[in-house]
This record gives sequence, structure tokens and C-alpha cells, in this order.
Amino acid sequence: MSEQPADRRRFKRIAFDARTELIQGEQTWPVRLIDLSLKGLLIKKPEPWEGDPENNFFVDIHLSKDVDIKMEVHLTHDDNGQLGFVCRHISLESIELLRRLIEFNLGDPEELERELGALIEV
Repeated sequence: MSEQPADRRRFKRIAFDARTELIQGEQTWPVRLIDLSLKGLLIKKPEPWEGDPENNFFVDIHLSKDVDIKMEVHLTHDDNGQLGFVCRHISLESIELLRRLIEFNLGDPEELERELGALIEV
């Protein structure tokens, strides 16, 4: 259930605070988003936690009233009260929103291009 540290660190993570929900089946957890990248996200583990690590989750990051980043994710690690997820599927609309958010926070278009290239290689 864990990735190699080099794989997790290939993508710059940005600290970001947005209303976020984690969903699996009929269960929904409001969670605190710690950071996200083009490859996944890190959240504070909700209490009580009864998620099934063998099955995928959906995450909904609310950027504004009508703007959301939605993705299907898989749990990769559960440590120190934090849950790390890797993105398994994301719509074109959501990836474009995430790309713009990362670009704005990185402040370096070349860095973003490197990350996008690494994402395509994965």
C-alpha cells in the first residue's frame, strides 16, 4: 500500500485549503485537504475511519460554488493521521482546473511542463 518515496516526490505538492469530501460507496467523509499534486493528494484522516483500502475512492475538491475538481483515487499510505491517495482517473475538465491551480502555485511554467511530462510517463 505504499509507493517508493521517489515516485511520490516526482510531483510538486502544493498546500491548498478547500472544502473536500472523500467518498466510497454510500459513505462520505468531509476531510481536511493538506496538499495536492498532479498525481494525487494528502488529507487528514477523518474520525471515525472505516474506508476500505482495497477499493477506490472518489474525491470532490470544491474550489467555489460551481467549480469542483473530481477524481477517482486509490489509497497508497495511511500514516501519522494522514491518508495519501494516487489519482486513478480524472476528467479533462478537472485536470485542466488542477493544472491551472498547480501552475498558479508553482509560478514557473517550465516546472509545470516537466511535471506534465512526468505524469505522461507514469
